[in-house]
Amino acid sequence: MLSRKFDFGPGDVAADYEQVMPQNIYDRETGFGFEPGTQITCISRPGKDALRDDFCTSETPFFFSVALPEGNYNVTVTFGDAEGGSVATIKSELRRRMLEKVETKQGKFETRTFTVNIRTPQIAGDGEVKLKDREKTTEIWNWDEKLTLEFNNTSPKICALEITPANVPTIFLLGDSTVCDQPREPFNSWGQMLTRFFKPGIAIANHAESGESLRSSLGAKRLEKVLSAMKPGDYLFIQYGHNDEKEKGEGVGAFTTYKSDLKKFVDGARQRGGIPVLITPVQRRSFDRDGKITNSHGDYPEAVRQVAKEENVPLIDLNAMSKPLYEAWGVEASKQAFAPNDNTHHNNYGSYELAKCIVEGIKLNKLGIAKYLVRDLPRFDPHLPDPFDNFKIPPSPLASDVKPVGS
Repeated sequence: MLSRKFDFGPGDVAADYEQVMPQNIYDRETGFGFEPGTQITCISRPGKDALRDDFCTSETPFFFSVALPEGNYNVTVTFGDAEGGSVATIKSELRRRMLEKVETKQGKFETRTFTVNIRTPQIAGDGEVKLKDREKTTEIWNWDEKLTLEFNNTSPKICALEITPANVPTIFLLGDSTVCDQPREPFNSWGQMLTRFFKPGIAIANHAESGESLRSSLGAKRLEKVLSAMKPGDYLFIQYGHNDEKEKGEGVGAFTTYKSDLKKFVDGARQRGGIPVLITPVQRRSFDRDGKITNSHGDYPEAVRQVAKEENVPLIDLNAMSKPLYEAWGVEASKQAFAPNDNTHHNNYGSYELAKCIVEGIKLNKLGIAKYLVRDLPRFDPHLPDPFDNFKIPPSPLASDVKPVGS
């Protein structure tokens, strides 16, 4: 597939670019456009640079979509305004954090690139993922025929956009509601924050879903979908436990069925030439009288550790790291890291800190993908979390008070 190039605004259109104006509302026939519901303003400035002399913006967050086949893409965005400043945050699909804050002063411009993955339910060869009802409605942007970008922050001014197919390594994620792309504020997971910490040149494909266990993901063909797209050298990050521990039946347990199913995921990735990475389930916000986190997962974290040792698989012990993290916040302040009245699901700040734990795990394991991490990352100590008041990433416009499935 060839690149798609878009020149935003009413000025002269750069060669080989498609012009984007406020009336360009997305439909499948044209294959690009703004998602409905936002007032878009496009402005032209005097000058001789067709790409930088005009831009589109809005006083509220807005979405722009482009029809594309499933795969990985490099997305390059030019920001700026000859007569004013621009401050932009970009998220993709279901609120995956791609660019945290791009700020340009008056008359200055900046071009940034990130790598994104998009997918459909179809499985190469035969079949498709058995989507839940919410995946066909509030979560449809993770499965539809297009790439959707959210432009946010105080003054996002978009001059140009280029989308190019990218033959790059992929980190696949499989897990539950603490990993997946949560569609609505205030809920968020570390999986949709992890993208912010990687440079272009590697894609993150988050196939986790709320309410899932190892067994249900196998039944829904989520692992099969991932393996159908996996290339040698790709990674598979696996974090389950919250819902597995609720499953009942003869012989069902952490050291029996759970370990057996974990090994199926590990073996499947290796058979495709992939590199599996096991992650212990993140702690719940469950404090005792002394302000210490209690283990709410029973034997399941230890079962993950055993499989990692037995199968010689890299282990990111998020269960162990999240304990001092929560205790450093304390009983009351830790509420600022979770969605309201929820002791399982995190908000933007909480998931951001957990994503930093995952990054530390990547470094500690000396995984090959560490070379793709952004350079501005100091070492993160879970005992010393970032102050809540310093967290400034703007929320997305869509919100819901309905909790994700699973607890």
